[in-house]
Amino acid sequence: MSLRPFKFILPLFACITACSPAPEKTVATVDTIYVGDNIITMDESTAEAVAIVGDRILATGMRDEILSMQSGTTKIIELGERALLPGFIDAHGHVSGVGRVTALLDLSPPPVGSVVTIDDIVEIIQQYIAAENPAPGTWIYGRGYDDSLLTEGRHPNRADLDRASLEYPIVLTHVSGHLAAGNSAALGLAKVTASTTNPAGGVIRRRADQEPDGVMEETAQRLYPSIKMEASRRGELLRVGLEIYASYGVTTAQDGGVSLAYVDQLRNESATLPFPIDMVAFVEVNTVDDATVDSIEVDTNYTNGFRLGGVKFWLDGSPQGRTAWLSEPYTQGPPGQAADYFAYPTFDPDTYKGRMLRLLERKVPVLAHANGDAAIELMIDGVADAVDTLKISDHRSVAIHSQLMRRDQLDRVKSLGIVPSYYAAHPFFWGDWHRLSFGEERAAFISPAQASIDRGIPFTIHNDSPVVPPNVMRLIWIAVNRFTRSGHVLGPDQRISVYDALYAVTQGAAFQYFEEDNKGSITAGKQADFVILGENPLKAEPETLKDIPIIETIARGKTVYRRD
Repeated sequence: MSLRPFKFILPLFACITACSPAPEKTVATVDTIYVGDNIITMDESTAEAVAIVGDRILATGMRDEILSMQSGTTKIIELGERALLPGFIDAHGHVSGVGRVTALLDLSPPPVGSVVTIDDIVEIIQQYIAAENPAPGTWIYGRGYDDSLLTEGRHPNRADLDRASLEYPIVLTHVSGHLAAGNSAALGLAKVTASTTNPAGGVIRRRADQEPDGVMEETAQRLYPSIKMEASRRGELLRVGLEIYASYGVTTAQDGGVSLAYVDQLRNESATLPFPIDMVAFVEVNTVDDATVDSIEVDTNYTNGFRLGGVKFWLDGSPQGRTAWLSEPYTQGPPGQAADYFAYPTFDPDTYKGRMLRLLERKVPVLAHANGDAAIELMIDGVADAVDTLKISDHRSVAIHSQLMRRDQLDRVKSLGIVPSYYAAHPFFWGDWHRLSFGEERAAFISPAQASIDRGIPFTIHNDSPVVPPNVMRLIWIAVNRFTRSGHVLGPDQRISVYDALYAVTQGAAFQYFEEDNKGSITAGKQADFVILGENPLKAEPETLKDIPIIETIARGKTVYRRD
């Protein structure tokens, strides 16, 4: 079964959209016409040409029909072997974070970076200190190390990072964003000692003598100070992030889990200079009080390329960090944990359920980060309680990541109208690690996209950038092939077709955002968001999908990226 037959009805939350009427054909002057044999509309129609007026698609159809609409000023783009598709829609990510990590020490493993040992990490920090000579006491931040790929097979600890510096406090964030490692100077300034208790929803990893070893899980990361950055610098890096997204063909990006204060800055930034691509933000609601949650109002339209789309919960941790909350023990857990280690929730379940009810009552879209099946069960239960009480059907609450979704949970997801957004990059980046963490059977069913298709469940896929770069073609390649780093095919029965993978990052993602009337397909009246690829992915060999280049990205009818 394919996703193609889905015909979604006008949603209950139809106000959450950015649609505007198609221009009148009788008065429109066509700005651009794209012509080619590889136009993939994603709406089941066939097109040889597409006409654009301003930021709208005027018409699609056969070459001669559309070319007859041109005037003396119309620009004609002959695509040749290149393919024209709807712009890619980021179903979940952190676009501001993508910009900000460019200002940090890059500790990523291949193929993103070059770090393979803890000595590499130490050397990078030492080289930075020698080159930059920061003022004494300056905090040094890095991101992207991955214990699952380090030769040592563990996190860098305080002793390792003390080799880099005893003078400068150092904090390194794990690739997942769910753990952090610090040196002795950082622990001292943070006043974390053997007597410091674990915060709710987090763990301070310790040595045998109970002194902290520098590694903090989940909410315990907050014991280290966050990066201090001027608003102007945050604004500069945000635009770097938007440019990076555009270079991968993305025309709508998400900033998931931001503060209300940062939302104000985003509005100001976009008012000063409109964003080149659309950006939808979701406010994190784990760390704010009920009154704040109840005051959040979403935007019905984009203004200068920005809108506030809803809220986000974090219910558990990371499978690659082995903090995803499970109902059955890990096959292989973190060092020192008992054989019955399940991990833990990162937010109070009762508080989540109460807030979910009130949010859906006010028609506020909700994203809930849930990786492990226990966290997914909590997410589902919160929605079930709200749906039963409010008697609603079309809320489109999103189960973010849904890595260890069980088959029985998929049935509940369908009946409740939940949209799973699968972190479909996992099979390649951490598939071999998951086989150790969860055993072969559970690992093979992560990101169960084909099982969702079989049940008729609308779903999306995402990169969760900056955890991995927002490379959509690589994401599609992984979803289609499910190769691990070692070449193992992880869960061959969960591989999906190229078309269905494309659908998940176009029409499917538009549906998730209540924007299917305005985005996600090359359809007359919709926003003129496109990506031009080097070749037609439907005709390419599945193994080569990740190598198809992004030639050009067009957002609202304007080119925002063009390959050199």
